[in-house]
Amino acid sequence: MNTRFRWIGIVAGLAAGTAVAADTPEPPPGYKSNLAILAAYGSGTLEIIDREVPLPEDVVLEKDIEYGNADGHPLRLDLYRPAKLDRPVPALLFIHGGAWKSGKRQDYHFYTAAFARKGYVVATASYRLTGQAPYPAAVQDCKCAVRWLRANAKKYNINPDKIAAVGGSAGGHLSMMLGYADDPALEGKSGHGGVSSRVSAVVNIYGVYDMTTRIAKESSAVKSFLQGKSFEEAPELYRQSSPMVHLDKNDPPTLILHGTIDETVPVAQSDRLAAHLKRLKIPHAYGRLDGWPHTMDLAKPVNDYCQEMMDRFFAEHLPLPRKKD
Repeated sequence: MNTRFRWIGIVAGLAAGTAVAADTPEPPPGYKSNLAILAAYGSGTLEIIDREVPLPEDVVLEKDIEYGNADGHPLRLDLYRPAKLDRPVPALLFIHGGAWKSGKRQDYHFYTAAFARKGYVVATASYRLTGQAPYPAAVQDCKCAVRWLRANAKKYNINPDKIAAVGGSAGGHLSMMLGYADDPALEGKSGHGGVSSRVSAVVNIYGVYDMTTRIAKESSAVKSFLQGKSFEEAPELYRQSSPMVHLDKNDPPTLILHGTIDETVPVAQSDRLAAHLKRLKIPHAYGRLDGWPHTMDLAKPVNDYCQEMMDRFFAEHLPLPRKKD
């Protein structure tokens, strides 16, 4: 991916659905290349979102909540919720990207504030990065964040049976691991033992589905994430960290979002995931946005489309309760 475009930011990629309904929103037109996107951004014809948008007045933000502790390392999240909340609602856990080695939970402020305003309780969690602890630490931390949400459901008016994992890039991979992987070794011991870490929906925004592909095997970021080991040294580690290996017919509905000129995570990863979900008859939506790259939803037209697609997915699988008259 072009370094200058990375400077614009790291967020999600987007897409629509396999069996697309007639009322599916029209995706914004894309570009022929990353250079064309850079040119559009430079000329001002491509509007970029404000990632530090002011917090809406009707949203309460509680920062730096310790959701767990991993060997003396505090794990923290920020929690966004509607100011006036008088009944349990679904919760959304946003997991940031950054190749498992960088990024921060505040990267998703634009989304978390927006979805809290729509009526959800929304968390964005930090997790141990590669430099602090390699795989499976990040998966264990994110599972702990789900357990924290469920353990504190009554306090924050969360429906414990309606929790979704949402993430982009590395966060998309971790969201799939939350949705599909039931291995006890991935639970960790960071807190809230005995509480389920299951989620009831997954939004995968161009995350890695299969860590055993050639491009994954050759990636320095993947190698660092997987304890510094090559595929030849630890093939089982690459397989265990692949959402593909864990996916079965009992797993939750999934929304896949991906652009076709993604040079970081090839769209073929999501093509294969969609085909696997279809074979297992798991409810899912998959959209391939023609001509958009890895960080595409920093572009406002894509972000608008992204939120509308998630709105529709959540309305079907994590509906908000009707307001009292």
